[in-house]
Amino acid sequence: MNWLQSCRKFFRPGNPRHNRGGRDPQRRLLIVAALTVAWTGATLGRLAYLQLIRYSDYSSRAQHQQRVIVEVEAKRAEIFDRNLRALAMSVQMDSCFAVPSEIADPDMVARLLSRVLEVPTEEISTRLASSRSFVWIARKLPPEKADRIAALNLRGIYFQREGGRFYPKRELAAHVLGYVDIDEKGLGGVEYSLDDDIRSKPGRMLILADAHRRYYDSTDKAPDAGTTVVLTLDENIQYIAEKELDAAIRETHSQSGTIIVENPSNGELLAVANWPTFNPNAAKDSAPESRMDRAASALYEPGSVFKIVTLSAAIDQGITNPDDVIDCQNGAIYIAGHRIRDHKPFGLLTVSQVLSNSSDIGAIKVGLRLGAPKFYDYIRAFGFGQPTGVDLPGESRGMLRRVENWTPVSTGSISMGQEIGVTPLQLITAMSSIANGGVIVRPHVVLALRRGARMAEPPQPQPRRVIRATTAATMRGLLEGVVLNGTGKLARLDGYTTAGKTGTAQKFDPATGRYSTHQLIASFVGFAPINTPAVTVLVTLDSAVGLHQGGQIAAPVFKRVAQQVLAYLNVPQDVPVAERNLHASSHHSQEPNLSDVADFNAEQSETAAASDFSVSVAQEPAAGTPAPTVEFAEGEAILVPAFEGKAVREVTEECTKLGLNPVLVGTGIATEQSPGAGATIRRGSRITVQFARGVLASSAAHRRGNK
Repeated sequence: MNWLQSCRKFFRPGNPRHNRGGRDPQRRLLIVAALTVAWTGATLGRLAYLQLIRYSDYSSRAQHQQRVIVEVEAKRAEIFDRNLRALAMSVQMDSCFAVPSEIADPDMVARLLSRVLEVPTEEISTRLASSRSFVWIARKLPPEKADRIAALNLRGIYFQREGGRFYPKRELAAHVLGYVDIDEKGLGGVEYSLDDDIRSKPGRMLILADAHRRYYDSTDKAPDAGTTVVLTLDENIQYIAEKELDAAIRETHSQSGTIIVENPSNGELLAVANWPTFNPNAAKDSAPESRMDRAASALYEPGSVFKIVTLSAAIDQGITNPDDVIDCQNGAIYIAGHRIRDHKPFGLLTVSQVLSNSSDIGAIKVGLRLGAPKFYDYIRAFGFGQPTGVDLPGESRGMLRRVENWTPVSTGSISMGQEIGVTPLQLITAMSSIANGGVIVRPHVVLALRRGARMAEPPQPQPRRVIRATTAATMRGLLEGVVLNGTGKLARLDGYTTAGKTGTAQKFDPATGRYSTHQLIASFVGFAPINTPAVTVLVTLDSAVGLHQGGQIAAPVFKRVAQQVLAYLNVPQDVPVAERNLHASSHHSQEPNLSDVADFNAEQSETAAASDFSVSVAQEPAAGTPAPTVEFAEGEAILVPAFEGKAVREVTEECTKLGLNPVLVGTGIATEQSPGAGATIRRGSRITVQFARGVLASSAAHRRGNK
């Protein structure tokens, strides 16, 4: 009380002590007010600076402290075969994550999780110590492991649903499909080449925290849907190819192999099988060599199969013809001081016999006639030395030196399939061009892309003509002779005309600097039926043990694959049943001895490529059927001319002028036709013409004369 009274006296007006020095109460109040205003202004200024100028900075800091955004990868779209059977899909899987700030005893949690996940305790402890906000513990867990972790009921351990890639057919078409990593990023095959389309945009998971860093809420933003891919592959044909390749590998003990089935008219790949293979569901557990797509990237010297390019180019240029006789010099020739020997001492052979017997000397002489510049142009035109453009990653361009870098012996070597590296896709593309009438069609595996209800087909380049249609028709006849009379007899189909070429290529041995006599690549590539080809099939087997010739081991695989595929596709047979039964009872249709189809001689010079040997058999004629009587609109009727006695080229040219679709069976001179000469048929109709050579043609003419 005394203290309060003293204060009042002090501030009483007129008090001499209060007014000492001339100061009055108003001045003191002004000082206090000024200090108050200054403090308030500074506070408001600081608040304005923080709220107006530094607002975005501090807001972002607060958001960073209060919430965690975790990217959730996009759900990959499905991949289907041509019949919309699923080959790759995404399924929902549980992924386990931790919020370390909520875990009271990290060591105990690490021990418990390590037992379930079967990983070292130290690894989980390291993850928990790496962050206080969010760490992944295990991604895309199997259901049984996710259930066991959930049963532990550990604080700070949570689950997030993620899309996991699943391949229901396991190894089927693994190299075409490819595989993905843990983050669903494509790493091979179509999964890689179309990753941006299949993957689309990722989603997000938002986790909120309070002031004590306790996480109390989370929200999800679903990823966008990707683009569905429809492939040209047929699941059933792919299964046939892989089944037969697996059987061939086990029978021959080959190191690797490839089978390709293609539609020669449009380049659609119906099957692409490679061995060794892998399971894309567990790609990380497979060896790197098993994930290699050998169809697109394996490089090898083709050997005798390449003679189809040599002869096609020469015939297309008019340099030779099937009946042209070539002196094979008893199996030896010198080129620029290099002696090249044939696998057999052939003498005089026609060009057709050069192909069916696969004479190296004959092919070399044809190549030398053609000349290096023209030969090089045709090799490039057939697509060698450059990518085919297939929509698969990792394609090799092959190996072809520029013509100015060829040596004096190069023309001869390349004529028989050496000094050039090809891929299986390049080789089947070249054979398909002969099958389809002389045009190169780009091989492809993507049939369509579907996003929502919209379906779009990827643009394809226009087919490019490489040889004339008449040249292709002539080559089809020559290649039929390989199957009927040459090293390809084990590829002959039941009920279908067949054309193809065997090959056995020596592999270069870096250790010796020479071609190996026992490390060989056996191959066969062919098509059927001959004049209306439905499929082209390529078979390669690398380094077989025991029998290793293309005609011995690759041709039978071609037959098993093509026979099943043609039946599956319901392709009409073009060899009449009665004729098949007639030839089945004759000695000509008996299974050839394996020595008859041997296509390599280990005693050949290392300069010579592997070649083919054959034993001639009689060629099958095809029975004709009379044309039915029909009514025609004006301008549609075509009077069938007489083709008997004419060559394949003449028949093809005349049919083309008349607008008829010729089905040419055999080679040589026309002996029979159906419908017969003088019949009236519709423009665009098929007409079957049977050809024969030598004695067969003479006997057919004699029979007609006796009728």
